[in-house]
Amino acid sequence: MNCSESKLKTTTLVDLLRKRAVYETNQTAYTFLVDGEREAVSVSYGELDRLARAIAVELQSFCQPGERALLLYPPGLEYITAFFGCLYAGVVAVPAYPPRPNRSLGRIQKIIEDSLPKIALTTKYVLTNLERLFPETPELKHLHWLATDDVKEISGIRWREPDLHGDSLAFIQYTSGSTAAPKGVMISHSNMLHNSELIYQCFGHSPNSRGVIWLPPYHDMGLIGGIIQPLYGGFPVILMSPLMFLQNPLRWLQAISRYGATTSGGPNFAYDLCLRKITPEQLKNLDLSSWEIAFNGAEPISYHTLENFANYFGACGFRREAFYPCYGMAEATLIVSGGQKTVPIVSKTIQKSALEQHKVVTGNSQSENRTIVGCGQTLPGQKIIIVDPETQTECLTNFVGEIWVSGGSVAQGYWQQPEATTNTFYAYLRDTGAGPFLRTGDLGFLENGELFVTGRLKDVIIINGRNYYPQDLEWTIEHSHPEHIRPNCSAGFSILVGDEEKLVVIAEVERRYQQGLKNNGSFFSPQELIRSIRRTIAQHHDLQVYTALLLKPGTIPKTSSGKIKRHACRSLYLSGSLNILDI
Repeated sequence: MNCSESKLKTTTLVDLLRKRAVYETNQTAYTFLVDGEREAVSVSYGELDRLARAIAVELQSFCQPGERALLLYPPGLEYITAFFGCLYAGVVAVPAYPPRPNRSLGRIQKIIEDSLPKIALTTKYVLTNLERLFPETPELKHLHWLATDDVKEISGIRWREPDLHGDSLAFIQYTSGSTAAPKGVMISHSNMLHNSELIYQCFGHSPNSRGVIWLPPYHDMGLIGGIIQPLYGGFPVILMSPLMFLQNPLRWLQAISRYGATTSGGPNFAYDLCLRKITPEQLKNLDLSSWEIAFNGAEPISYHTLENFANYFGACGFRREAFYPCYGMAEATLIVSGGQKTVPIVSKTIQKSALEQHKVVTGNSQSENRTIVGCGQTLPGQKIIIVDPETQTECLTNFVGEIWVSGGSVAQGYWQQPEATTNTFYAYLRDTGAGPFLRTGDLGFLENGELFVTGRLKDVIIINGRNYYPQDLEWTIEHSHPEHIRPNCSAGFSILVGDEEKLVVIAEVERRYQQGLKNNGSFFSPQELIRSIRRTIAQHHDLQVYTALLLKPGTIPKTSSGKIKRHACRSLYLSGSLNILDI
């Protein structure tokens, strides 16, 4: 019996892996390139099943079904076995990444505070390093810890299969940054299976497919697309650390070439990085002719990047029709829209001035234009509508509005946040009462069924495929120099420079700081203060600031209730109308 023929009869991921382990015991499931190149370790379906059962036994001895387990792993096979160990125990996995030296623990602390995990899972090596932080981090110290690479496989014989069903909560995907109240998206087993089937059909996957994935496994694209999808489709995947890719993007394309991958991809910046870093001489040893699906999502897709990549790597056998632009988000498990595998990318050139008014007008030679890439169409069993965020009624044709989604992939809501869940996951059209819909917070329009994403209604900043919440950046700015920067008087937002999103931060200074400058009494010059802000954001967020500006006191736009009007800040910046401190 071929397990892929019966995959849809499963109701949980535990069912799915168990079937793979029975019918395809020795087939390699995951291969991890330790050095991003040749040094590799692998695990079969049978081995993964045995290791997951062993870890589950340890969890079941300490946790009740539905309790949470924090996962703190670097990318690798240990993370995968721990994730499935949680599923096998009926314990809710909470993926995160271990803190790096001299980096803030704020995000992990907030996740612990919100999810209240009963136990934390990691490796012996990571645990040794974390123990040094225990004295000043009680959130970590008070957890029960399990180093899963110490677990003996033989203990799996005591495993008790948990009572699970499709609606059972599988894991919580935290999407917020380090200092704002984090939101954990609740993903069920049926969410993952439903979204996995959508990806499987759209990408044209089969047991003959082969993946290469460098994406972070604790984020939705890396976890659902890079780990769950290959299991669902019954095909092997080659994994590597994101750090290995960022250090040398050639490793990504070398892996595709070496293993004959059919599916791989990432955010737009990944393709752009390859263009900037891979030399013509290095092209000679690449063969990208096996690459059938080069997915591109998670951030704005640049038409010029796609064109340049296809032209540059065409010499290596890359085919333009392999590009697969798509749109998705954690609140919808992963994929929301996508095209058919064999259909060329769809693009549209529109007038920038009209777009700023939320209108869609075809560009012409007399206007300043923007070419945007379509992200595919509504997928089976789902629905996408474009809604005026103010009136909450469907937009007319050729108007931009908020993208609303419904379907089986939409998550259960935000963990322990009923008000935010109602506002985001239970939206209804005001005139017809149709719903519920997920409000994505993203702006776009539909044309002939094709979804075009034009921007963000919400304030999340997406740079290099990562989401940054502006309140996190603002907190960092204000707490880096509280004696100089006014509280609740800074803003972070992104602007489009060429084809890339860039970060701009602005902050009001304290009146006494401004007065000190006038009297030559401030020991920190504005230039030094700006340099310090740049360093602090780079240290805490791994993010480069494109522009940092200091504003005069009392000039940043706010609502009547005192909230920062970030869109107004962005508009004032673009028009050159901010009240910048005289330096």
